[in-house]
Amino acid sequence: MLQDPNIRNPLAVSLGAVAGALSRYYLTLWFAQRFGFSFPYATFFINLSGCFIMGFFATIALYQVSIISLEVRLLIATGFLGAYTTFSTYGLETVTLLRNNRLLIATFYWAGSAILGIICVQLGAILARLWR
Repeated sequence: MLQDPNIRNPLAVSLGAVAGALSRYYLTLWFAQRFGFSFPYATFFINLSGCFIMGFFATIALYQVSIISLEVRLLIATGFLGAYTTFSTYGLETVTLLRNNRLLIATFYWAGSAILGIICVQLGAILARLWR
């Protein structure tokens, strides 16, 4: 039964998603306890670290296809990172900041997440290329 890709692949995604969602949840609690709620620190950190991990992992998977199984790629990229990253929350929090007339913070958060996210993907890819 576990040899069937119709079972293995969704199982891999599910296991990764549980780990990603729990990681996001506990990081959000940790950031809230340390820094409060004046800025969405947890979402900002999670988006950037998720982009970095995605860049690193996707580059390794691209160049090391033979050693990284489809199930592992699904577990990490689709499952874990899909549940861990928070761009839907990013949109909501940007709109909330704007509605609360916090234009400067909203602009920094909106642009910073997008620009630094892309930079982090590239840094992850560079690090992965150096690692192999």
